[in-house]
Order: sequence, then structure tokens, then C-alpha cells
Amino acid sequence: MTSKIKRIQRLGFPWTTLDPFLFCVHHLDHYPKANNEMGPAASLQGRNIGNDFVIKDGWRMYHGDKVPGFPAHPHRGFETVTFVLQGMVDHADSAGGAGRYGNRDVQWMTAGSGLQHSEMFPLLDEENKNTTELFQIWLNLPASKKFVTPAYKMLWSEEIPAPVFEDANRRKTTVDVVAGTIADVQTAEPAPDSWASDKEHEVAIWQLNMEENASWEIPLASPEVNRMLYFFEGDSITLDGQTIEPGHAIELDASQQVTIENGTKKSRLLILQGKPIGERVVQYGPFVMNSEAEIQQAFNDYRLTEYGGWPWPRTDQVFEKTKGRFAHFSDGTELIKA
Repeated sequence: MTSKIKRIQRLGFPWTTLDPFLFCVHHLDHYPKANNEMGPAASLQGRNIGNDFVIKDGWRMYHGDKVPGFPAHPHRGFETVTFVLQGMVDHADSAGGAGRYGNRDVQWMTAGSGLQHSEMFPLLDEENKNTTELFQIWLNLPASKKFVTPAYKMLWSEEIPAPVFEDANRRKTTVDVVAGTIADVQTAEPAPDSWASDKEHEVAIWQLNMEENASWEIPLASPEVNRMLYFFEGDSITLDGQTIEPGHAIELDASQQVTIENGTKKSRLLILQGKPIGERVVQYGPFVMNSEAEIQQAFNDYRLTEYGGWPWPRTDQVFEKTKGRFAHFSDGTELIKA
């Protein structure tokens, strides 16, 4: 281990994160052809329906029983950032928000004072296999923002920069800039109450796509920034003279110069970084607060109010198969994408 590399550990499910992040999971499911209910046209026998997290035949149903995904569930005190690389996600929430997004779109949802939402993975192709791939990232909110009004913002794929960097041998590294700044490239603004909305917090969410034998120098950040590099696809990378195989998370000193030297296959990596919030974190399932008393209050409030109830006909809400990408917000505004 070097001073630039603080630690290396194997990736689990979910991935280990550092303050201000709480959670990160990489979902990759190779679903079969769709049936007429937007579920898999395959037997569900042998699966733990309702809690299916074991990969069988290349895919999982998660908490869904007809359509894979996560039916209505509550959150309070943090944000979810959902970066969909392949496939579609249908969103519905207790504030009346809804949407369908995918193929490099990002939904940035601030749960704040409390919200129920569902995240379902509708399978739309009845002729071919349906692959769904996404990152779900939880970003904490400071105490001063725990009770902001719930809301969500869409960062459509057309708004997410993907600058290409060439090394001395003209090998390319492409970076999906979901949050943060690289060189002079700035992505769309995150949700307004987010820790990431203040540029001084140096929050970054970057996915790297590296060509064979490419090298890329990670931009420097302040010494207090927490930085985690996740190597999840490829054959090897070398950092500061140390060769690392895929399936590892590497905590780096963000203030020291580190160059990623890729191996002989294309690689994909994710970087999550930011200045820590530095407050006590008390988490119980979908609630993330600063004290046990606040967690108890979150449960009590949910029992009393259901965080606005559930205005949709089904807890695993999905929309018409022919519907394209769209976002409907709680204020009644709607965006339609091709």
C-alpha cells in the first residue's frame, strides 16, 4: 500500500462508500424477453419472490412479483441518485411525481422530510432479451437539510457531458460526468438542496470508460475530500505501481497525483468523491438521520401520514409499454423526451 492508496477491498453488494455517500450498488440483470405484463417471459419458480436478490439465470426480481424492481417504499433524510446505463426505470412517488427514464439518464431524488416511491424495471422488448444496468447511489443530507420538501430532478442523457481524454499514445478515456467538474466540463446542476449543489463540497460522480492500455490522470482535489474508485469491469489496472484486478474498491488520497493505467481489455470504473458532511449518521433501513430519536420519529411520522399516502393504482406502478421517456413533477409540470 502507498500513501496515495489508502486501502483496497473487494466489492460486495452493496459497495462500501465514504461520507458524504451512504450506499452504492451496481445492478446488472440480463432479463429474458418480456411478457405482456412487462415482466420476464420465464418461469419464476425457485425464486424467493418478494425478496429475490440471488442471481439466477442472469437476473433478479428484487422485491417485484410480476415486474422486477422495488415497489413502494419510504425514505427520509437523504438523496438517491439513479444512473441508468441500459434499460428503463419507471418512477412513481407519494407526491404525485412519475416518470420513465433510462439509457444514460439520471434521476436525482431528494427524499428530505419523507417520501414514498417505487422504482420498477419494465421489460419492454417482447422479441429480444432485456438488459437492465444501473447505479443506485445514496448521498447524505446534512442536518440542516434533512427536512426539506421532497422533490426530484431529471438529468437527461442529453445534458450529461461525456468528455474524451487522449493519453500520449492516443488511447481514449471517456468520462460520464454526472456530478462535479472535470477540466472546464460542468454537468447539469444537481437537486438544489443537495450537498452536491455547493461546488466547494467537490462532490463528483464519474463513470470512466477506458480503452485497452489507456492511461488517465485523476484530477486533484482538496486534501479533505474522500475519494473512492470502484473497478468493476476489465482485466486489470495499475495504480502507483500496484496492479489491481476487477471487483475491488480503492480509497485514494484525492490530493495526490494518481494515474490509472488500464490493462489489455476495456475497463469501466466509477469514482465517488466529496468533502465529508462530518455529522453523526444513524440509519435504520430507508431512514437516515442524526440520532436514534429522529429515527423513531421517522417511523412514527410514517405510521401516521404514510408520507403523503400512495396515489397510484398499484404499489409496483408501471406505465404503458409504448410510453417513452418522460417526467411528471408534483407541481403538475411534465417533460416528454423522444
